[in-house]
Amino acid sequence: MAIDTAVILPLSDVMKASIRPTYRLPYAASKRAGHQTSAESWGTGRAVSRIPRVPGGGTHRAGQGAFGNMCRGGRMFAPTKIWRRWHRRVNVNQKRYAVVSAIAATAIPSLVMARGHKIETVPEMPLVVGDIAESIEKTPAAIKVLKQIGAYADADKSKDSIVVSSKFQRPRHPIR
Repeated sequence: MAIDTAVILPLSDVMKASIRPTYRLPYAASKRAGHQTSAESWGTGRAVSRIPRVPGGGTHRAGQGAFGNMCRGGRMFAPTKIWRRWHRRVNVNQKRYAVVSAIAATAIPSLVMARGHKIETVPEMPLVVGDIAESIEKTPAAIKVLKQIGAYADADKSKDSIVVSSKFQRPRHPIR
C-alpha cells in the first residue's frame, strides 16, 4: 500500500467559508436525576414530614428526604428539557451555513487543537486521504497508515478515554 505519494490539491471553497461560532447548545437534566432511589414516605405519626425517605440503615443517606425539589439529592423543580428553546423551525439557508461553518472549521488547526485533537505531527490541515484507505480491513494496517500520515497520536489519545467508571464493572466485584 503506497501512502508516500503526496499530491497537493487546491483548497475547495467550502474550506474557505467564514465561520460563525455556535455559543449555545441544548442541555437538560437527566430524566432519572433525583429518582434513582427506592424512597417511600413514612406516612403520618412519626413527627417528621411526609416527604419520601431513602430506606436502609448504616449510612448517612438512610432516612434522608428524596425526590422533592427541596431535598438534597432530589430532582430539580421543572427539570430542564432539551426542547425548551431549540425546538424551532430553522431556515434552510441557516442550516446550510451551519454545515459549511463546521466543515470550514476543520481547516483551521488552532480550532481543531482547541477541541483536544493531537494534530502536531499531521503535515497539513485539512488532510485528505485517497480512496485506498477505504480498502483497509485489518487494524494493524490502519495503524500503519495513521502513523505514516502522522495522525496516530490522535487515535491513540482516544484509548485513554475508555475508563471503567464503576466498581461493579471491575473483575474483583463479586456477582451475587
